[in-house]
Amino acid sequence: MKTRLLTSLCIVLIIALLFVFEVFVSPYFFDAFFLVISTLAAYEMSMLLTRMGRFNNSIVILIYPALVAVASVLGLYYNINIGDILLINLALAVLVFLLCFLWGVIFKKQTINEMRIREIKDQKFAKFSFKKALNTLIGLLYPTFLFLTMILLNHFDEVGFGNIADFDGRIAVFIILTAFLIPMFTDSFAMLCGMLIGGKKLVPKISPNKTISGAIGGSIFCVLLSACVYLILGSIDYFASVISNIAIWEYLIIVVIGSVVAQAGDIFESFLKRKAGVKDSGKLLPGHGGMLDRIDSYICVSPYLLLAFVCFILI
Repeated sequence: MKTRLLTSLCIVLIIALLFVFEVFVSPYFFDAFFLVISTLAAYEMSMLLTRMGRFNNSIVILIYPALVAVASVLGLYYNINIGDILLINLALAVLVFLLCFLWGVIFKKQTINEMRIREIKDQKFAKFSFKKALNTLIGLLYPTFLFLTMILLNHFDEVGFGNIADFDGRIAVFIILTAFLIPMFTDSFAMLCGMLIGGKKLVPKISPNKTISGAIGGSIFCVLLSACVYLILGSIDYFASVISNIAIWEYLIIVVIGSVVAQAGDIFESFLKRKAGVKDSGKLLPGHGGMLDRIDSYICVSPYLLLAFVCFILI
């Protein structure tokens, strides 16, 4: 527990420093941070897929985060619609999938040699190439495509709708803060409530430690603490104009759904680890496991918040 707390403290300090850079220097520090995290998580996802017997192209999976980051930043720079940026990133994933498949078919000898090494005898090389490309596509979409929507949240004031640009980056800071706090509040109090109250398991076959009381308690405390954050930020001049554009009931609706989404993301990653037969996705973060273990909630919360804030603020 001590190791876990020390690691958590280091993570919080790094994020706090990045918020200082966000406000006083440049939002691109957070973009670089998200890129590094996504690349590490993508590698762990590639390893999980391999453990499941879903062979994939790990090099391609590691390269894709950089492609998404560059495409997103350039799209924002040239005022491309936020929906079109997402489509471009998705198109890049599909293009990579097709290239991986064609590579496996064209370089037949190399593919057959890989099948021999992996002792795969019940498939033709073309079918193996297709499955490998498809598994690679899965590794591109989860976590990279979903998680790197954080870059779009980080530049929310640049999406080109209405008078959002008038906030001069403040709305992006508010949204990124929300994106970090929802999983933090939910995970922390779900664990505490589960330990203190106990009771019936939520999904015993996937994650034996999660309880229904923990899930409910995590969401309740997430909403309560988020309401406090909303009121505190509303009293600060820097955020006052941003807060005035979204009512507290709208914000809390976003938060409560986000809390549920965060827990669903956590459960899904636990399902993947169960399928792979491992306890943690890696050992990068002492006390926490791998990077994928740490960001599993954010992978789903990030695209959800992008949609939610577009609906509540821009439409």
